[in-house]
Amino acid sequence: MTTQKIWQLLEQVCDPEVPVLTIVDLGVVREVNINPSNHKKEKEQVEVIITPTYSGCPAMNVIEMDIKATLAQNGYPNHKVTTVLSPAWTTDWMSENGRQKLKAYGIAPPEKGTVDKNALFQDDKQVQCPLCDSTNTKMTSQFGSTACKSLYKCLDCLEPFDYFKCH
Repeated sequence: MTTQKIWQLLEQVCDPEVPVLTIVDLGVVREVNINPSNHKKEKEQVEVIITPTYSGCPAMNVIEMDIKATLAQNGYPNHKVTTVLSPAWTTDWMSENGRQKLKAYGIAPPEKGTVDKNALFQDDKQVQCPLCDSTNTKMTSQFGSTACKSLYKCLDCLEPFDYFKCH
């Protein structure tokens, strides 16, 4: 049993809200530990430490169940999932591969190293259209298909698209 093997298995667990992303792409998986068992007959325990994308994210229960099912189906019956809230998840934890998958899927990926401050300064955020790459876009709703996305419209190709919010 190696942590590398567990990480490879977790690469198969998809986000239920954006199924093109894995939980590793999202940066939701913080750590994998292999702990000694308290019982001689049991195998070592796999612990997967996760952080939700935001408090109250409805997908986290499904993600936890999918992690447990994936581990059990692959011969790791002694496992637990631990949720850690601090430090809070940030879109900076998302992998570059995940950002590219989002764009190919039609969702504008979050910018690295920024927090959306337009609510404070009333500046329009320049979000690149994932379809035509134009930055001539406009937010039409603070909330898109899920609470972690905003709805935008490209003013050049006229297509609507989701933007994965920075936090």
